[in-house]
Amino acid sequence: MRSTQRKRSIRIWLRTLGVLALLGAAGCGPLTSGPFPAANQPMHAPENVPVAVEQRALNQPAQPCDNTFIAHDLPHTTTVPGDKVEMFEANGAGVAINDLDRDGDLDLVLANHRDPNSILWNQSGLQFRAERMEHGDSRAVNSVDVDGDGWLDLVFTRRMSAPNYWRNTGNQTGGAHFELELLPSIYKPANAMNWADLDGDSDLDLIAGSYDAGLLADQGNSFLLGNGAGVYAYQNRGDSFGATRLAAKAQALAIALFDLDGDNGRDIVVGNDFGAYDQAWQQEAHAWVATQPFSTTSHSTMSLDAGDIDNDGSPELFSTDMKPYSHDVETLAIWRPLMAQMWEPTLKGDPQIAENTLQVRGVDRRFHNQAYARGVDATGWSWSGKFGDLDNDGWLDLYVVNGMIEAEIFNYLPQHELVEANQALRNDGGGYFTPRPDWNLGSTRSGRGMSMADLDGDGDLDIVVNNLRGAAQLFENRLCGGDGLEVDLRWPGSKNSHAIGATLALHTDSGTLYRDVRAASGYLSGDPSRIHFGVPAGTAIGSLSVIWPDGKISTIEQPTPHTLLTLTRR
Repeated sequence: MRSTQRKRSIRIWLRTLGVLALLGAAGCGPLTSGPFPAANQPMHAPENVPVAVEQRALNQPAQPCDNTFIAHDLPHTTTVPGDKVEMFEANGAGVAINDLDRDGDLDLVLANHRDPNSILWNQSGLQFRAERMEHGDSRAVNSVDVDGDGWLDLVFTRRMSAPNYWRNTGNQTGGAHFELELLPSIYKPANAMNWADLDGDSDLDLIAGSYDAGLLADQGNSFLLGNGAGVYAYQNRGDSFGATRLAAKAQALAIALFDLDGDNGRDIVVGNDFGAYDQAWQQEAHAWVATQPFSTTSHSTMSLDAGDIDNDGSPELFSTDMKPYSHDVETLAIWRPLMAQMWEPTLKGDPQIAENTLQVRGVDRRFHNQAYARGVDATGWSWSGKFGDLDNDGWLDLYVVNGMIEAEIFNYLPQHELVEANQALRNDGGGYFTPRPDWNLGSTRSGRGMSMADLDGDGDLDIVVNNLRGAAQLFENRLCGGDGLEVDLRWPGSKNSHAIGATLALHTDSGTLYRDVRAASGYLSGDPSRIHFGVPAGTAIGSLSVIWPDGKISTIEQPTPHTLLTLTRR
């Protein structure tokens, strides 16, 4: 009875959130928040800065290419407290990838619920040594240099508390060790997060959003009667973080730092679950200003990722939602009871649709949803969706992980599980996508967090998925064709030691490819600071341009494919 009453309270709370979201969209909420100094640079010719270049040849593939991915189990399983997955235990946890011990290989960090979080130390050759941390009970994980000492730290969001900060106390002879410390002046619960230098002072600021439905489930009336959490911009002041509250309520599953107005600055987009509208703020002068840049959004936004899918220099923004990827009788029979149970009439003026969206900036400078036209509107009950050039042809592909387990909403299915295949979609060379089931990425293990990186150092992107109640998986890339160029940025003397927020442009005789250094994307997951470019076979590279976070530029002439470049700013 108590469980039933709690679930009924949550349904009432979610309906209330939907009403509040409409009020905010109508202009009844606060429009500006501050102070938070603007990071936008004045318009003038950028200054060129020299870099020291270290070039290392990438590995030769250990196995011949065979145009597929090979799945490997990893020594980590995200678990829940009981035998059943109940309510928001279904949300799973994230994964982060980065070189934590400075040995040149990218390591893995997987968050967990019941059991401890895991660090998987890369021993090369796709072999990993597992280290269990002191706690689990985590959601998102990012690996960023919080204190600016040059070593990548770990930050986890947790179910009810403020984020946990594990400072990397690595030494000069190599190796890494983590000690639990406080993020000073950050005490509000957070579910999703992202990091960048948003005020132009060369250290990393934090944007964090709460998941109010989960907090209500765990705290009950004390949450309803309290001051809640919401969305916060935390300005890094060195010895503390200054908090600016952007929204009093949130159902944040993803946060993207994305240029909304074309001024080359980082704005904020928060993807909200349920009927709560997605939220966005632009940075203007000394304040964050609420905005509504998208005429159509996903209804239950689970994931956000940005990428330049048509190589025109203007990135697109992709969000995932829940829509079956097949219309066959068997699939629809599984989805129909759920759809009948969850259906609610669409309110007038509601921009939300129950499918993925792809925001493309048009010639009118406005964003238009082109997910259906470009073949990415329906990928199942989707969680993390990310872009990456998986086949090294110079065009960003898309991978989306799927599935759902929950004892109440899927009580009519075996093991209460909606079993779905992850979806791999290949970019056809113009920003349109085609499913590639032959790539062997269609795992049915109920994926949640996911990230991409070259884990065996052979020049192509591998994929790591943190599954729920199943072993995490590494998908080894054995696709044929093309080559890779990889770049690490180092910025000594700056608190932003790995140049989060930098933009890179690879100029080739077949066009220019654009990438950016970011801390997080997708669903609850962290990105490596190492950048990967796919280089099509027969392509000549002219130069590599780096636009650093402070607007200054470095240029490398004719970099060689199949190399890892470490560029250290002087």
